[in-house]
Formats: sequence, structure tokens, C-alpha cells
Amino acid sequence: MAPEEVLEAVRALAPTLRERSTEGESLRRLPEATVKDMKATGMAKLLQPKRYGGYEAEPRLFYECVLATAAACGSAGWVSGVVGVHPWQIAHWDDRVQQEIWGEDDETWVSSSYMPGGKLKPVEGGYQLSGRWSFSSGSDHCQWVILGTPVVNEEDKVVGQRNTLLRRGEYTVNDVWDTVGLRGTGSNDIVVEEMFVPEYRTLDLVRMFTWTSPGLEVNTSPLFRLPFATLFSYAITGPIIGMAEGMLAETLDYTRERVSKVWGKALDDPYTIAAIGEAAREIAACRALLFQTLTDMYAKVQAGQEPTLEERAAARRDQVLGTTRAVAAIDDIFDRAGAGAILTSNPMQRIWRDAHAARHHTINSLERALFSYSNVILGLNPTDPMV
Repeated sequence: MAPEEVLEAVRALAPTLRERSTEGESLRRLPEATVKDMKATGMAKLLQPKRYGGYEAEPRLFYECVLATAAACGSAGWVSGVVGVHPWQIAHWDDRVQQEIWGEDDETWVSSSYMPGGKLKPVEGGYQLSGRWSFSSGSDHCQWVILGTPVVNEEDKVVGQRNTLLRRGEYTVNDVWDTVGLRGTGSNDIVVEEMFVPEYRTLDLVRMFTWTSPGLEVNTSPLFRLPFATLFSYAITGPIIGMAEGMLAETLDYTRERVSKVWGKALDDPYTIAAIGEAAREIAACRALLFQTLTDMYAKVQAGQEPTLEERAAARRDQVLGTTRAVAAIDDIFDRAGAGAILTSNPMQRIWRDAHAARHHTINSLERALFSYSNVILGLNPTDPMV
């Protein structure tokens, strides 16, 4: 299908995702039918190289799909963001890795855990790796994983930072995911025991951040010249804004029918109605800023230019504020929805829980991101690595 048809397919799938959301919570992972349906839309291939069956689509289209998915089911939206953005990074790897992942099945999903849960120890031809990594969303449905792996020398001192790709069977998924929110993401632990990793299966982060990674020799689209930090941080905030849009939609339906035994019809309560309007404004502002940033950056790389440090820092600022403002809007709506909103049969409580769980991702550290941004505009160095 054409790239634009992917978004149509995602929107058509949304009601089904909403219906299955409670099943995902019970399973603590996405239902297999949901994974199959999500793959069929093509959204996970939007940022994938055309050489391997992808679309190399503009990033706005990908994030539109993420928001639409998250509005229906927070867990599905979360997985669509964090798993769907991985093909962009895989395009930076040695082409041998891309062939291994997509050569036989271009719909292969890859999960990740970027926290440094283990260390790469140099050996002949590559590295030795052991460790445990947490929060690998969608890992039950993925055949590969990207791991954050510092490189250490003989004295066990960190001398570099790389990401490492492992194939299913070279690691195990440890089922530990039992949480208050995002229960359907199956964000389990990854365990590796004394695994040899060839050098080409690792990616030097300095080379990726400076657009000198080996994969760019064959993947020349401007898409792959966007900043890693911007794309990946927006894969976290995008679902949260989508959840806020889902909460607003649920609120409108709920408010039309809601009648309080004390205060009467919700439609006659000016305070509730005004609060909905204010929340709608905040959610719309978060959406507009996210997509304006992506559009501006994509236009710049299409013109053969690199985003400046200040532009990247501003994107990080807007990302973390997008999370904060979207969750605040969700809270404002939920707080005014009355006791009926806390019933497990009401989707609003699930969205509220999912959004608060999502906010706990380390990338949503508001003060650290704003401090780093202020440093940049004051002429100092950023303190945030996601710039």
C-alpha cells in the first residue's frame, strides 16, 4: 500500500485495539491478534529502508500512526512507538546486520533496552557480553533486541559506548512485567550469558550521533540524517500525547451521558465543560508542537543541512514539555470525571494509569532536560545526552 494508506489502515484498526486493551492488560503483553493486525497496517515499516521492504516515509506519518494507535490502546501505542522507531536505527548498522534481520522477513520486529545492563569486553573478532537489561517493551513479539552496552578495557574501565544487536536464542526474555500501567506492553527483562558478539553487530554511538555510521553508506535517504535523540525521545512522548487524545475522546462520550446525583447533568456544569476545553487546548498544543518540530527538522535534512545544537536542544525541551502537559491534561479531565471514572469497566482509568506509567520513562526527566536546554541557549555545553 502507499504510505498514506498506512495511516488509514491504523485508524481503521483503532476500534479493535480499544476492544482488546483489557485482554492485553490480563496477558501482560499484546494479544497475538493485535500484533498480527498491527503488522498488517505496515506502520512498523514506515521508517525502514526501502531496500528491505520499508517506506522511508516522512517521520510525521509514522508519529501520526503512533498517536492514533495510542489513542485507542496505550500499550499498543507504546509498542508501536518504541518498536516502530528501531528500523531507523538499524539502518545505521553494517549492512550485514540489516540483511540478517530483514533478509528473510522484512516484517521482523526488534525490541530494545538502552540502559547499560551489561558490558562489552573486547575479544578476538568482537566482544564478550553478559548482563541483564530491563524494560524491553514488546520483547515477546520480537526476534532481535538492541542493547545498551558500554565497552570496557582490561581494567574494567568504560572506554566507549555502543549498541549491540542480538538474535532471539542468543538471549532470553525473563517474564517480570507486572505493573500498574502499560501492562500490555510486556516490557520484560533481557538476559544474556557469556555471548560472543561479532564487531559488526555493534554500533558506535559517536558515529551514529555524527552521521558517520556504516549503514549510511547504503541508506542515503535524508530520513536517516535526522537526530537519533529527537526521533527516539518523540517515540516516547508521541504515545503519551495519543493517550491524551484518547482520554479526550472518551471524556466527550462520557460527559454527554453523565448525570451526578448531587450536581445533575455534566453538560449543565460550566466548570466541567470549561475544564474539558482547557484540556483540549493543551493536548492540541502538544500535538502541534511535536509535528512542527518534526516537519522543520525533516525539511532541513532534506535540504542537506544538519540541525543545529540549539534546534536539537529545543526539540528535547518541547518533547519533555509535551509529556508533562499531556499528562497534566489527562489528570485534569480524570479528576473532574466523578467516581464512575475509577470503575475498571471505564477506559478512562486505564488511560490514566498508562499515561502515568509512561511518564516514568527516564527520558521524561523535565528539570534535567530544561536545565540542559538553558545551558545551550546561554552558550554552554548541553548536559543531556538526548540532544
